[in-house]
Amino acid sequence: MFSKFHSALNLSIALTISAAFWGLFWIPLRQIESSGISASWTVIIFNAFPLIVLVPLFFLFFSKFKQSLKPILYASLAIGMAITFYSKGLVETTVIRATLLFYLTPIWSTIFGIIWLSEKLTFGRVASIIIAIIGLLLLLSGSHSGNKPLNIGDFYGLMSGIFWGLGATFINRWSNMNIIPLALFCFIFSTIFSLFFPLYFVPEILPDLSLIINSIYTIFIWSNLLLLPSFCIIFFTAKFISPGVVGILMMSEVIVAMFSASILIPDEKMFPIQWLGAFAILLAGFYEVIFNIRKN
Repeated sequence: MFSKFHSALNLSIALTISAAFWGLFWIPLRQIESSGISASWTVIIFNAFPLIVLVPLFFLFFSKFKQSLKPILYASLAIGMAITFYSKGLVETTVIRATLLFYLTPIWSTIFGIIWLSEKLTFGRVASIIIAIIGLLLLLSGSHSGNKPLNIGDFYGLMSGIFWGLGATFINRWSNMNIIPLALFCFIFSTIFSLFFPLYFVPEILPDLSLIINSIYTIFIWSNLLLLPSFCIIFFTAKFISPGVVGILMMSEVIVAMFSASILIPDEKMFPIQWLGAFAILLAGFYEVIFNIRKN
């Protein structure tokens, strides 16, 4: 009993901390965009940079990755779409709204888990989702971010949560997939999907090479030393945790994103009722984890 609790607790803590790092993802995106690189090309550059590390690793350990690529492709397609939409949401709408709409993920993850994993809709899951939704409603109320009409960035945030929940479900269903090829194909697909925006949807010229060179240090630090390891930890733990629980634990990203945005972006200051909503989201996560660990 103790070892099971200890193992589940360690996985949950690792997942929560790694997700929290992604709560700061908006900072380098906005920083690079402010340097003169358009939002769409900023997203492409950030999605492509991890390939510098992943491609050599993949070929170096290729002999260990001899398994069916079908489940990896399914999962990476969904996650690649999620990363693309989330990145676009962070630069097209407010940080708080993009993050909140992404974190309707527990709802989609629970639905996908019931459909593909034959999960039961437990009392603990229902309670945690209700608490989380109440928290989200409180966070969206009575603020600058809540008073503006919905825009395309909000749509991106919503779609990112749906695809992320789908990807987490695939990973949980085929839990033996290796993290390195999964990460490699995720960022390949996210780079490809991101290219559609400046090339076809809203045409934008390629940024000046000097701007990219001046930003390489910032991009490398954030992309390869912080976000890529966090990404791998998230999906390693997701192989052993229910996708609905994964979605709830990852709400630590909401709190970090909201704290940082409310401090650093004047237009995204939060009211007390929104902080109450943030507390409700944390409460939902803790309740879900404790309920499931004790149940098992």
